[in-house]
Amino acid sequence: RSPCWNSCSRTSDGWKHEPGRRSAMEAQRWRCACACACVAAAACLLVAWKERRRSAGGAQEREGLAGMIGDTPLVRIRSLSEATGCDIFAKAEMLNPGGCVKDRVALQIVQEAIRDGKIKPGGLLCEGSAGSTGISLAMVAKSTGMRCFVCMPDDAAVEKVRMIEALGASVQRVRPVSIVNAQHFVNVAKRMAEEVNRAEGEGSAIFCDQFENLANFRAHFEGTGPEIWRQMNGKVDAFIAAAGTGGTVAGVSSYLKAQNPKIQAYIIDPPGSSLYNYVERGCLYTPEEAEGRRMRNPFDTITEGIGINRQTRNFKQGKLDGAFRGTDREAVEMAKFLMGHDGLFVGSSSAMNCVGAVKLAKKLGKGQVIVTILCDGGHRHLSKFHCHKYLKEQNLLPQTTDLAFIHGL
Repeated sequence: RSPCWNSCSRTSDGWKHEPGRRSAMEAQRWRCACACACVAAAACLLVAWKERRRSAGGAQEREGLAGMIGDTPLVRIRSLSEATGCDIFAKAEMLNPGGCVKDRVALQIVQEAIRDGKIKPGGLLCEGSAGSTGISLAMVAKSTGMRCFVCMPDDAAVEKVRMIEALGASVQRVRPVSIVNAQHFVNVAKRMAEEVNRAEGEGSAIFCDQFENLANFRAHFEGTGPEIWRQMNGKVDAFIAAAGTGGTVAGVSSYLKAQNPKIQAYIIDPPGSSLYNYVERGCLYTPEEAEGRRMRNPFDTITEGIGINRQTRNFKQGKLDGAFRGTDREAVEMAKFLMGHDGLFVGSSSAMNCVGAVKLAKKLGKGQVIVTILCDGGHRHLSKFHCHKYLKEQNLLPQTTDLAFIHGL
């Protein structure tokens, strides 16, 4: 080739010198080099992104409903953080596909039952629920080819009943009574599973038993707790949540304390529940249980899904340092406060958890990092907790725009 190949071209008459050809070819080579560099950089970024996703547990392929449950965001609640001088974070469990933290529990119960051969294909899932677990089980039942029966207290929000029925499950509503009564919603669900198994053969139905089934605890010890630890990079000072079945607070507290024993764990207890006295004084008792004092239901509160007057197997797994009392007034005001300041539309138990987070922040002092749970959104509480008429009847209409409604602040 010509010694001046980069500025000449070959013709039938030999090499022809073309002034300016060298600069054009240099520009072309420069463009090619830049393109190659960009492709290489993009490839490096893609590999780094995939590695980051893999280390965060998000790189694996997700399939179906089960793949959508969990890995919910952990968000800093700006208004509460600024008001308390602590960083208050909340796990946004309302972003699960069924809109609730109970999606984790329902999935764990069903997966373990299938794995252990306790239920046949197309079997019946039976559960007693205030509504949220029933919704989650109805959804998981459809995704696994199962059927679902839910027994509920008749004072639960009617929209929960409608959601369960819309998901194809059957619902039976009973009046609220003590757990020792055969007509308690949990006992009715258990009896249904027994009757189906007698009629159709063992394994035709299971009683999911969210209160005593330790799959509930494992859903949070193996899922929610590790997610919080990872998302916070281990920088957690305290955790607080209310307890119903006890699975969430037990699973999360046990996991976090296993990582760092210095992390403190508390519960916030609604009116009529005995857990505050049990944690603080070792006695399962609440004044509302005294004869002639009980008003609306066994837990005497407008909050749903939290509060209980017995120790469950799940709750017993918890590692707790203390407890706070919460009131209906505080929960209602907190829901209004979060909507007005943060645009967060939360359910009753979520609001109570945030009340607890503020009380814990006051106890621990400024500069602490506190995590709680947003169990569900307000959309399934429209007929009661977020109903102006109902709150007016209960003399619970929100009255303040700041956190002055928190007792003790």
